[in-house]
Amino acid sequence: MIQPHVFKANDIRGLVGGDAPEWDLDGARAIGAAFAAAFGLAGAEFVLGRDMRASGRELSLAFAEGAMAQGASVLDVGLASTDQLWFASGHTHLPGVQFTASHNPAGYNGVKFCLPDAAPITPDLMAKIKELAYVDLPPVPERGGYRETDLLAAYAAHLHSLVPLDGMRRLKVVVDAGNGMAGHTTPAVLGPLNVEIIGLFTDLDGSFPNHPPNPLEPANLVDAQRAVREHGADIALVFDGDADRCFIIDEHGDVVSPSVVTALIARAELAREPGAVIVVNTITSRAVSEVVAAAGGTVVISAVGHTRMKALMAQHQAIFGGEHSAHYYFRDFWGADTGMLAGLHVLALMGRAGKSMSELAAELPHYAASGEINSTVDDPKTIQALVAAAFEDRGTIDWTDGLLVVGDGWWLSVRESNTEPLLRLNVEARDDSTVAALRDEALAIIRKDS
Repeated sequence: MIQPHVFKANDIRGLVGGDAPEWDLDGARAIGAAFAAAFGLAGAEFVLGRDMRASGRELSLAFAEGAMAQGASVLDVGLASTDQLWFASGHTHLPGVQFTASHNPAGYNGVKFCLPDAAPITPDLMAKIKELAYVDLPPVPERGGYRETDLLAAYAAHLHSLVPLDGMRRLKVVVDAGNGMAGHTTPAVLGPLNVEIIGLFTDLDGSFPNHPPNPLEPANLVDAQRAVREHGADIALVFDGDADRCFIIDEHGDVVSPSVVTALIARAELAREPGAVIVVNTITSRAVSEVVAAAGGTVVISAVGHTRMKALMAQHQAIFGGEHSAHYYFRDFWGADTGMLAGLHVLALMGRAGKSMSELAAELPHYAASGEINSTVDDPKTIQALVAAAFEDRGTIDWTDGLLVVGDGWWLSVRESNTEPLLRLNVEARDDSTVAALRDEALAIIRKDS
């Protein structure tokens, strides 16, 4: 069983079990068969990983059964963060499949796909998987095989090779894994470094007993903020459920904007390779563009979403890319996103420069921002049009990625989520009062009938 709406723009995500499941083991088996057929994997191999969700092993094995019936062979890496699966795909040059629902609540599970070398799949290929999942594909004569391997140590070694970690001063680092996959990868990646780790919720538990695995929500950062202050830590790294995103909290317990992190890593990467391209999305702070220009780099702007970011990273051979949602992409990591590598870069910057996180952030241009504000609406397109009409005489309208209005020293974005039934508002300006005024005006339109 598979409800059609579990097929999202870039992946699969839906409820498993409970009173109203949206997909099940038979569905996973059908998706596995569809994946193998769509990718043309008869006689070939792919890598398979899963996060710590309770349904992950059963679903991934059912998926493997479906794929093997279509002649595909499975290299199962077992428990893995999503970026560890991207690594496995790049390391083996094979297509990849990761079972995860990222930051969604415990009842969900999902699937992310990639082409060999962690390249993003195309919308056409995603549509083909969906189409074939509803076809009763007969098994092929030669069934695929199954084997297991552990690539965690190789993943950690590769990350270490990409960051200048020598000569770092000792740092005290809070790591909030949120009972997600960072609890699996942190000992291997951070354990060998000159850091004292204060671990929060590092036990793998897909029921998320301490807080939801979504660091975009401020309430889910409170534990790490408190721990930084109580322990006098230099920094906190807060990961989402599948650990492909990393949020940063400074030594005061204040949240560091992902745009600040993007600007800092971009500047460091451009020092290593002057003139390189940096990819950001439409709602990344304009401060990043200013920092990149000052460092002699070029900015390319992407629509929001990891498949779009990855595609532009490959097209422009960009050295680095960053999104407002704390996804960070690296050319030397096959253009894929990895929260752990971003965390390593920040630790290296602090440890080698002898500066605190807040001091590094203070070196950058400052803009006030609303943060992402989500609203549930019945007719997103109509609401976006109403917001555009209200602001069209004050700025330039762009519909490349939802609605973007760019005014004099400010911008606001209203776009639909790729993964949830939400309309997302972001506002940035030079001062807090302008942000508040623009935010309140836009929200009054968005939420008028809610």
